Amino acid sequence: MATYTCNWGILATGGIAATFSADLLVAPSSRDVSDVRHCIVAVASSTPSDRATDFVKKLDFSAQADAPQPKCYGSYEELVKDADVNIVYVATPHSHHYENVLLCLENGKNVCCEKPFTINAAQARHLVKVAKEKNLFLMEAMWIRFFPIVREIQRLLHKERVLGKLIRAQSDFGVHFDKDPKHRLLNPDLGGGALLDLGIYPLTWQMLTLFEDPDNKSKPPTVSSSMLKTPLTGVDELTTLVLNFEEGHTQGIATCNMSVRTHPTHTTLVQGEKGDLTVSWGPHRPESFTVHLRKDERSLHEPKQTKFDIPGHGMFWEADACARALRDGKKEAELCPLSTTLLTMEIMDGVRRRADFCYPEKLEATRNDA
Repeated sequence: MATYTCNWGILATGGIAATFSADLLVAPSSRDVSDVRHCIVAVASSTPSDRATDFVKKLDFSAQADAPQPKCYGSYEELVKDADVNIVYVATPHSHHYENVLLCLENGKNVCCEKPFTINAAQARHLVKVAKEKNLFLMEAMWIRFFPIVREIQRLLHKERVLGKLIRAQSDFGVHFDKDPKHRLLNPDLGGGALLDLGIYPLTWQMLTLFEDPDNKSKPPTVSSSMLKTPLTGVDELTTLVLNFEEGHTQGIATCNMSVRTHPTHTTLVQGEKGDLTVSWGPHRPESFTVHLRKDERSLHEPKQTKFDIPGHGMFWEADACARALRDGKKEAELCPLSTTLLTMEIMDGVRRRADFCYPEKLEATRNDA
């Protein structure tokens, strides 16, 4: 089979865009991939094109010396009208995702959008509706879903049943941020708060382990939650979710905060009848997990740790999935279905609703025809 080349447009020039672009330029052979490759054909900033030009100058194209230099644009409108772009990676803050993705879709572009997908579920549903109407590929860039280590954890839990019947899971993502009211994570006008920016990861670990457990039969959880807001700006500082998966008779606890860092050895803990599985730091970029099997109720076997090498930052695996979907004519990625993205957004909506936490109306809004 010939190697499929996926031509990317990069929308925005911030840190996450730089990381993703650098991973696109990593040689696919370094991760034993030969069926797809990536080419950055265009980059756009929302300001004069000098920023896009400077962005491109910092990238290492040595592994793709035969590829042309990307075109640099000073507006997103120019990028989405570029006929050479197969798919757009939306790398703006999540406060802008809805309008940016809608711009891409309305101009006939497939999209891989950074997480969290949108501010709320209504916006996410509208984007999915437009993508389906226009027969376009759309995916939330929940990159850890494509990590080989995550696939192996799911295989052990759900197929090999290494822990037997699952009972509960705890997942956490906490990072200490200086209490600067101007910081993006503290700014309600930019969708600030722990839940959307950090909580999406522990919630995803709950979905990966308990929601996707075959015993659960894809039944959504019932959720209760608690939120503590920062007095500085009113966004959530510490948030806890309790998820009851009734069908699988399991319970999950997902926590996030902007004050203290997660313990490095227990970002995620999954417990079953036969033992435990722990995932080490970080919840957003896992590299190792450990299985602790019980001899009996009082002791454990010698724990077995499994480590995975990442020949880059790890964002290329989701990019590979996007490329294969485009090659095969698919409109969503099997490992990151839109139905799961919508459910995740609905759960986070519920958490905010119970805590009476809303963003400014302009951030929560959808188009009139949504």
